[in-house]
Amino acid sequence: MLLRNLPHKILKVLLLIAVNSTPALAEEFVVQDIRVQGLQRLTPGTVFNYLPIEAGETFNDQVSIEAVRALFKTGFFDDVRLERDGNVLVIIVKERPTMGSVTIEGNKDIKTEDLMKGLKQSGFAEGRVFDQSQLDRLEQELQRQYFSAGKYAVKIKSKITPLDNNRVGVAIDISEGKAARIKQINIVGNQSYPEDDLRDAFELTPPTLFSFFTKSDQYSREKLSGDLETLRSHYLDHGYVNFSIDSTQVSLTPDKKDIYITINITEGEQYTVSGVKLAGELIVPEEELFPLISVQNGGLFSRKDITDSSTRITDRLGSDGYAFANVNSIPDIDEKEKTVGLTFFVDPGKRVYVQRVMFTGNTRTRDEVLRREMRQQEAGWIATPQVERGKVRLQRLGYFKEVNVETPAVAGSADQVDVNYTVEEKPFGNFLAGIGFSQSQGLIFQTSVTQDNFLGSGSRVQVAFNNSEVNRRLSLGYLNPYYTIDGISRGFNVNYQDTDYEDFGSLDYDSRIWGGGVNFGIPISEFNFIFTSLNYENTEISPDRFSSYLRRFIDKYDDQFNILRLGVSYAYDTRNKAILPESGVMHQIGSEVGLPSFGSSLEFAKLSYKLQWFHPIWRDFILAARGELGYGLGLFDTDELPVFENFYTGGPRSVRGYEENRLGPRDLNGQPFGGNIETTGGVELIFPVPFLKDLDSVRIAAFADVGNVFISDCSDYSDLFVTQV
Repeated sequence: MLLRNLPHKILKVLLLIAVNSTPALAEEFVVQDIRVQGLQRLTPGTVFNYLPIEAGETFNDQVSIEAVRALFKTGFFDDVRLERDGNVLVIIVKERPTMGSVTIEGNKDIKTEDLMKGLKQSGFAEGRVFDQSQLDRLEQELQRQYFSAGKYAVKIKSKITPLDNNRVGVAIDISEGKAARIKQINIVGNQSYPEDDLRDAFELTPPTLFSFFTKSDQYSREKLSGDLETLRSHYLDHGYVNFSIDSTQVSLTPDKKDIYITINITEGEQYTVSGVKLAGELIVPEEELFPLISVQNGGLFSRKDITDSSTRITDRLGSDGYAFANVNSIPDIDEKEKTVGLTFFVDPGKRVYVQRVMFTGNTRTRDEVLRREMRQQEAGWIATPQVERGKVRLQRLGYFKEVNVETPAVAGSADQVDVNYTVEEKPFGNFLAGIGFSQSQGLIFQTSVTQDNFLGSGSRVQVAFNNSEVNRRLSLGYLNPYYTIDGISRGFNVNYQDTDYEDFGSLDYDSRIWGGGVNFGIPISEFNFIFTSLNYENTEISPDRFSSYLRRFIDKYDDQFNILRLGVSYAYDTRNKAILPESGVMHQIGSEVGLPSFGSSLEFAKLSYKLQWFHPIWRDFILAARGELGYGLGLFDTDELPVFENFYTGGPRSVRGYEENRLGPRDLNGQPFGGNIETTGGVELIFPVPFLKDLDSVRIAAFADVGNVFISDCSDYSDLFVTQV
């Protein structure tokens, strides 16, 4: 029992001593044969491969030591003995057991599959030789991981159970305990800023009302390191060149439930910038580089401004093909005057050319669909903004969950790189059939077949049927985003729609519309687009009950119309994604004209302006703003905007918090009928969804909306409506 508890290394030494002190083995002899005893799992050939002696060679003390050492080094054996039977060398071994099963129980913070993956990577898995020392190291590593997550009360126990065929079962039982909570965070040495202001930027906090949700009061070594860097950045960005964190004490109470953190700092004094210079190999003229530097003479020293300036200069050089340029800021500190002179040293390196642009992960999307979105061309020098623009354009297609780009150097070349885009495809086509409920449309039955990337060509094909309490719609559509090689898109559509506007929150009438049309999209630059469309519609309206406004319109213009719509719009769009963007802006100015056509027709014009703006402010938090203006009027023989062309607001798509389409003027029966002027807007703070980090699929936001619709000349309708909501 005593020998079993000795460490393996000590046991090996004792065995070597035992071997060397054996008189029978001390005598030299010529080995005629080698015999192995005690094997269960391994083959004799495995043992022979590790032996430093073969039949016909002389056995002596040195060979004995080397043989035992070599066999123990394999890790296969718990015991090795060498004996002599005549001129036969007998090797008697005791194999270490293999692991028949490995189980982990009690873990919650770390997933079992993650733990098992880590065990396999370290060689601790079913079928492998069991090594107690390896298990001890794994227990220590698990404990370290839990300690770093603030769970100091964790207990890890392992149980080894003998199994048949020289196997063992390993069961690791983890009692995680509760995470230690941060009771207090103290900052000592601050003179210029209140302690509360400094702590506000920390991710770690004492318990708050939302700590159960944010887990900010659970200690983590990584989070503390991040908070210390935040503290250091705050001072270095405000001129404190000699700021230092002298020490950090993390104290744990005896019951391992509470943690006290004390941070000792030395602020030093504020320094200003005495001058800014450029040095090195200035491939780009100074007059182009100096505007990229945000550090100003006489201003406070700021590490952030210096870093941002270096990044902008690097990007500028990268746009000219110097992808591996280095821009280092060299400070010259004057302790007496409390100033810092800054020199930005530019090392452009060699101009780099692109050998190939390649794509991986597009199993269904054709290569040409991705390649036509590229702005970086092969055989030209690399322009990093163009490489990134290619990534954004792929994201905007909507075909991919994720897009990544790398620029590895070409082997054996100092001035060539490849540009490798890796994409993860979304399901392109879907068949939808179901029943749902909408706030504005009630019970909905719908079925549709949509292929956003038809046969991997990038074209969109849609056949949809929608039937709800409000709307019955059948539509067929096709869009080719690259009708021409220059990126002009062309689409066709045919549709039929029957709508009950009373349930839609408007006047009590039904409309039936059928028609079709063609549309084109014309890119005039990287971010500027023109869209045109020409559609024919046959529209019929029929009141369900009396409406003063509707009856006046029908008596004047009829109840069935042929409308030829001509639409032209301009858009400036820098958003990084078309759906749920995270950054960028979109301005859109649109116009639509109802042209004279055969039969009973209506002539009108509508102008609109739309704004969407997105800006990341901190981590996954995004500030967004939107606005929309609209104006419509009748043309020629049509004195007013047709009733079914009026603008409506209210509801989840315009002014949230109000019923759908309920804002604006109402008729004598209290029914809203919209207006020819629309103004809506809103701001949002978009923040991460708890336990769901994928912002591409869902978002939540705090918002404030404003808006309404109006009639430009109320005198014409004074006898038809009673109020403006």
